[in-house]
Order: sequence, then C-alpha cells, then structure tokens
Amino acid sequence: MVAKIKCLTVLLSLLTFNIFCGWAQQVPHPTAPSNAGTISTDEFCREVTAFLRREISTHVADIHSLNPPQERVLEARTGGDFTWGTFTRAVASYSALTGERTIAGRDVYGMVGQAGLIEARQGGKSFAQMYSALALRSFGTDLKTNPVWQALTPEEQAEWRALLDPSRFYDRKTRHVINLAENYFGVAARVVAMDYQMGIITDRIFVDDVLDRAAEQFTRGGLYSDDNIPTGRYDRYSNEYARNLYLAAEDVGRRDLMKALEPALKAQMRTWWDLLSPDGYGYPWGRSLGAVSYVDTMEIVSFLARHPQFRPAPLPQLASAYCAAWQWLKNDYQPGRHLLNVFAFGRGNYSYITPEREWQQTTDVLGKISGAHQAFVKAMEQERIASFPEHLNLPEVARFEYFRKGKRPAGVWLVRRGPLRFALPITTGTKPGVADYLPAPHGLPGYAAPVEQMVPALTPYLELEDGRVIVAGDGADEIVSSADGSALRAVWKRWAVLGAKSGELIDPGITAQVEWKLEGDSLVRRETITASKPAAVRRFWMIVPTRGDHNDISLEDGHRIDRFDSAEGSLEVLVKQSNWPIQIELDATGNTPMGKGSRRYIPGLDGATV
Repeated sequence: MVAKIKCLTVLLSLLTFNIFCGWAQQVPHPTAPSNAGTISTDEFCREVTAFLRREISTHVADIHSLNPPQERVLEARTGGDFTWGTFTRAVASYSALTGERTIAGRDVYGMVGQAGLIEARQGGKSFAQMYSALALRSFGTDLKTNPVWQALTPEEQAEWRALLDPSRFYDRKTRHVINLAENYFGVAARVVAMDYQMGIITDRIFVDDVLDRAAEQFTRGGLYSDDNIPTGRYDRYSNEYARNLYLAAEDVGRRDLMKALEPALKAQMRTWWDLLSPDGYGYPWGRSLGAVSYVDTMEIVSFLARHPQFRPAPLPQLASAYCAAWQWLKNDYQPGRHLLNVFAFGRGNYSYITPEREWQQTTDVLGKISGAHQAFVKAMEQERIASFPEHLNLPEVARFEYFRKGKRPAGVWLVRRGPLRFALPITTGTKPGVADYLPAPHGLPGYAAPVEQMVPALTPYLELEDGRVIVAGDGADEIVSSADGSALRAVWKRWAVLGAKSGELIDPGITAQVEWKLEGDSLVRRETITASKPAAVRRFWMIVPTRGDHNDISLEDGHRIDRFDSAEGSLEVLVKQSNWPIQIELDATGNTPMGKGSRRYIPGLDGATV
C-alpha cells in the first residue's frame, strides 16, 4: 500500500515509574565501608589492587610461549587487533602501580620486551603502538637505563623502534591517519610524544607538526571532535581524543596547545558528568560501549585526579563515580574464566569486537584500571581524602549541549530529573539509521538500542515509493531547546538514506518536526510529517526495544498502554494520538542480534507500523 502524505501526526508517550527503587537495587554496594554511607579510601584502593594482582598473575601464569605466541590464553583467542600491545600495557601498568618486578614467577622486563616484539613482527599499529610505548616508557624515558630496553638485543631494539614508528598508521605527506577515524589523531599524538621523550624520534619539528595537525578541530574553535569529518559523528571518542591530545602536549611541553585545549576539556568533562548514570556508566550512545563506558569513567576520573582544573565536581564525588564503575566491572567479570563477560547472552558488540579479541578486551580493561588506579591513589593521598560517599549523588540536569552549529547542527539533550534519565543525541552514526546513534533517549531506564542494528529504535523509518528508506538522522536541519531545558524541537527536511554513505542527505519534499517534552514522569514525543510537494510513503514504522522481561497491556480512555517491567523499573509506552491507523506488535527477540544490548539482554520489541 502506498499512502499519499499530506500530514501525519504521531504522539508517543514514554512513562516511567519506580525507577529510583529499581536503580537502588541495581547499584552494587561497594565492599568494606568504613562507616555508614562512606567508603574507606584505603580499603577500597587495596581491594582494587588485590583484584588486579590476582587476575594479572593468573593471565601471566597461563602464558607459556611468546615466540611463537600462543593462540589462546585462558582458553580465549589471541589473534585479534592490539592483543599483545594491550597485554604489555597491562603488565607494565600493574608493575608501575605495585612496584612488583616479578609476576607469577616471570620477569616483567623480559616479558614486556618479548610481548612487544610480537606486535612488531605482526605489524601492530595505532593502539598497539600506543600501548607498547606506554609500557616501555613506564620503566623510564632514558633508554640507556630502561631495563626493558637494555634486556633486548640490538636486533630486537631495532624491531621495537619499527614498532614505535608512527608511519604505520600516520601519513607524514598527507598529514592524516591512514583509513582511520579522526580520534586516531589523538593516538598518533601520544605515540610521537612518547617517542620523542624516549629518543626514538629526535625530529622536534615533525613531533610539533603531528600535534598541531591532531589539534586542529580544537584550535579552530571546536569543543567536540567530529570523528568522521565533515559528517558530524560525535560520541565517547571525542572525550578520549581530547584527553590523549592534552597528555601528548603535556609530555612534550606544548603549553600553547594545553591552553588551547582547556575550553574543550572543561566543556566535555561537564557533559560527561551530566551523562553519568548512578552505576558509573558514561556515554550511552554510539559504538564501543558496555564495559568500555565503565572503564572510561575510571580513566576520566584518573585524568581529573591529575588535572583538577577540569573537574566538574569535587574529587570525593568523582571517587564515588570511579568506585561505582569499578563495582560494575568487578561484578560483570567472570572469576572462573578470569575474563570479561564480552560475549554473554544478550550482550552486543560492534562487529570489530570478534571472538579473536576476547582476551584483548579483558587485558585492555585490566591495563586501563591499573593505569587509572595509580593516579587515583596518588591524588586521594595528596588531597588527604580518607573516605568518600558510598553512593553517587548526581545533580538534576535538563539542558541541550551543541556539538556544532551551522547548516547541520548536532548535539545532545541531557536529562536527569526524577525517574527520567537519558541522553538524546542528534548526531551522525557509523551508518545512516544505525540504532546506536539515532535521536532516541539512550540510557532511559527500561529502554536499550540493539547494538549495531539497522532498526528504527524510537526514530521512525519511512519507505518511499521507489523503495528507498529514509530516517531523520545524521544531524538535523534545525534544533531548538526550551530555555529551561524541558523541551526540545528538531526539524528534518534533508534525510539520511539507509544504505547510503554517512552525511549523504536527500530532500524528498517531506518535512519531519519532532518535539520532545518532559511532562511529570513522562517523556512525550510528538512527530508531525508534512509534504511540500507530492510524495508517497509505503510504510512508516518504529520500534521500542525494551529491557523489560514482563509485559502488561491495559486500556485507558480508549488508548492502549504497554507496560514493561525490568530490574531498572517500569517503562510504559502509549500512542496518544495518530491520524492514521497504527498496527502494534510485540516480538520476543530470543537469541538474535535484536536482543543484544550494550550492557544486557533486550527481551522484547514493541513495534508500531502505519
């Protein structure tokens, strides 16, 4: 059936109840509180270090061959990207944290040196190089006295030099990372800065040029980095990019760049704080989420511990966030397998996280925690913070933050008010229409987008008469926020097309105006679609993926209400108004990609089709 569009209005209400009770049950209680409502800093820090000692020792003990590298460690595969560079960083960071030079009876210096040679010989690049540089530098910037370097033969030292050569992923002539997203400029900056510190690179002009090139988005006035210029893709990588740049500038004494990055870091840290969930989860949309978003919190707090000028809150409150994220990671860890629960039932990952990277993902988190914990412990001691709040107490928020303005603005609506808590991004995704980047309330208790799936998750797809499917995404034509942050309106005249490239937009003569509004404990979404010229639509459809494992259907004033109950609370979905007939379906996802969320299983989909 093909319908001629004149005006279509759909009013959707999402109502949430008892969310605070649900979240109180979800936030784990940290161990060993010194007294009611607070956690002993000393006891907490010792708990984290003890966990790292046990787990890293177990991983090291299962490594029996580095040349050739064994195919599995603890039954997990080792053939994925960044694997051995990640491992060297984990071992070195743990050694720096504890001062231990022998782990599970193995010499740390020799193990780091030989594991790095695996990356050198396998063509490891980007993050593998950065992690290897971090590992080597942790034992001293003077290679003449660095015990890892001194344990290598001259031939092996040459291989390490090749490993730390940024030309593996950075083209000096074009001044660009090779076939990689923009955030890899931050990685390149860190690699060349550490190379310069250790004397691997002596060309200061080249080092400064890489840092200047890497910082261009920020030195030209941007507060956030577009990860796929010029399409406008904004996600968690913007924060990581800015931190890497600042650390690189700090390493080589580029105070001009450090100063230029200050506005961006202050803005981004405030946004991160406003995104944060009570369990320590940060960015809820985009790629590389799940455990990564929790360990992000620990790394961000570590960065803020070292750089107090960027703190969006006092250190004791940041410590509560650090602890909450740690508790989630510890509780999600599989102690019997000594691995992260990367491929658990209902757990989704972007396609680049393959089974070959299961061990790498685990050692990555162990290494990041080890590195973060060293700075965290030092700051807590220096600032004499003996205890911190047991639970994360976050302020209410309702505001829109622009990532960019102009012809195709982008940004995020940040809401934390009573039982309503979400981030609604208006940005470009990795592909047009991918659920993780759609303008939907990511992080709303009870709602979850299936990972890397092409589905209309709380953002409709429209199928045109010629078969093309369009979606209101990839930024917007107009974004207007209310003065008090309680309402948002966005307009789309140029639409993204499924199957096309990101940023390629069409004008089909159809305009969508979407209004979101907070009404008590409800988030109301009203969409009006009009045609400026003859246009036909075959289908208009949308789904509400929910974490609820129980569904009740009721009628109120002639309207159907679907209630989905989960551990997070209850989510109610109500179509208040539609001037066209709507067909509603409930589907169980089973063990399919549609049921895989970034953190946990998505049991059901509530779908509506016009």
